[in-house]
Amino acid sequence: MPLTDAKLRALKPTGKVQKISDGGGLYIHVTDKGSMLWRMAYRYGGKQKTLSLGAYPTITLSQARLLREQAKQKLAQDEDPGAEKRERKAKTKALADANKPVGMSVKDVALEWYGIKKAEWVEKRAKIIMWRLEKYVFPEIGNIPIAELRTSNVLAALRKIEHIYTAHEISALVSRICAYAHLCEYCEANVAHGLTSALPKHVEQHRAAILDPSMLGQFLVIAKAGAARRPIKYALRLLPYVFLRSGELRGGRWEEVDFEKALWVIPAERMKMRKDHIVPLATQVAELLKEWKDLCGDGPYMFPSSTSRSKCISDVGLLNALLSLGYSREEVSVHGFRSTASTLLNGMGWNPDVIEAQLAHKEPNKIRAAYNRNEYLDQRREMMQAWADYLDKLREEANGHLQK
Repeated sequence: MPLTDAKLRALKPTGKVQKISDGGGLYIHVTDKGSMLWRMAYRYGGKQKTLSLGAYPTITLSQARLLREQAKQKLAQDEDPGAEKRERKAKTKALADANKPVGMSVKDVALEWYGIKKAEWVEKRAKIIMWRLEKYVFPEIGNIPIAELRTSNVLAALRKIEHIYTAHEISALVSRICAYAHLCEYCEANVAHGLTSALPKHVEQHRAAILDPSMLGQFLVIAKAGAARRPIKYALRLLPYVFLRSGELRGGRWEEVDFEKALWVIPAERMKMRKDHIVPLATQVAELLKEWKDLCGDGPYMFPSSTSRSKCISDVGLLNALLSLGYSREEVSVHGFRSTASTLLNGMGWNPDVIEAQLAHKEPNKIRAAYNRNEYLDQRREMMQAWADYLDKLREEANGHLQK
């Protein structure tokens, strides 16, 4: 029975390939995922063949029938209706091959890709991408023709990178460049795809986090240069220094901050563990908050929403600001800065109990919990000042690299 538009619209994927005939060799081919493709079965030269006529609904039922009749006319004239299409594809490919740049190196392709993508990034992010290319990629594989690049070349370059997290980041960067090269037909395949499985694993995190100190410094530079709304921008700049949970940071109220004592006391009702949490303010953090308070004006919230000063900025707003800086969800997250601080502070030799207290993690022992709250404050103040000084140093070093 011939097809109708109503029958076509009613077709649904079943998980299996379906072939529904319209007659005269024409049928609709429904893939297991639901794509609907017009096909025509015919015989030519004693062989069974199939002619592709396009996808439904781009090619309507009436158009498919017209293409079937045109194919039948060619068969009546002893012509293969599929031959013209194959010749057209061959000519298109030959023209593309003729226009394709010959002998492009990895560096040539990377610079071409960079020129296209640069407009999507803030200036500092663009400089960091170029810095990574010049430091880790170009010296190792930059001169290799992209068509001759092999997985072994990329892997050898990655294994020379000392920091595991950085190696994973550079692997992703090279993979994006190779994927671009493949799309442009500069090479046969993305030879850098999936190489992270051949590298040692970096510390697994529940949320994406920056664990490489040099890249953390780069983030601090980018965050300061970003173009987000001022409440979000200041929140983002503050986040690595205080490493609070998103809601604890975003919902901050000025009444919680004591500038004389350099303390931010978050009340229990705003904390995950339902206990007051003290954040000692390092000198530069207090100065940043004072600077923002002067700009912010009156209002209960430290980081007010753009729609109402009686509301704080949203979690989505903070996440979108991160993405607008050119980072992916796989590279960084709002919550990830808690992992950043925990990993690096532990690596610097700070008392794990002090770190856990500052992260406001649950303490299973009630007596020990009381001790943490009462006795660790001086140690936490010392640690938070040292952490802020460390972040400032990373930012200054990263800024120095970018200005060279």
